[in-house]
Amino acid sequence: MSTTTINNSQISETEITQRTAVITSLKDLMNQQEMRFRNYITVLEKHKNLINAGSRNIFTERLHVYIELEEQIIAEILSIQKAIDPLEDMYRKLDPCSQDDVPALKEKLEYLKNQAIILSTQNKEILKGRIKEVRSEINAMKNNLFISSRQAVYQNSNKALHLDIEG
Repeated sequence: MSTTTINNSQISETEITQRTAVITSLKDLMNQQEMRFRNYITVLEKHKNLINAGSRNIFTERLHVYIELEEQIIAEILSIQKAIDPLEDMYRKLDPCSQDDVPALKEKLEYLKNQAIILSTQNKEILKGRIKEVRSEINAMKNNLFISSRQAVYQNSNKALHLDIEG
């Protein structure tokens, strides 16, 4: 069994293989997570454009599709994160002084996560505004319908009725 000296400590080939496998798996998962976050941000941007477009027929149909996509992507993000967390712990325990690109990947993921949170929050606020507008329009239509139906009733009651009583 061969050993390698790193920073005045002996590491076996098995340990090196384990570290390499952990780091490789962690990097792969982090890259997958990055792709999921980018997909999520793309969906959120399309969602935002759809909300701002304002066409009700298209809006309701496509909004449903985007919400389903968001739910799927969020589920994927959460499942990948569940795998990343233990691997990251193993990575830190195996080589706490490592200077590879895992911290940079982690920073990138954190940035994308924050971007997704910001976009999601903006979309919620825009959507709340749209819902408020639609409610106002509905109330205005109800009021107009009520006023016009009352006017019709009063217009009909003011007219003289002719009855033929002679038969």
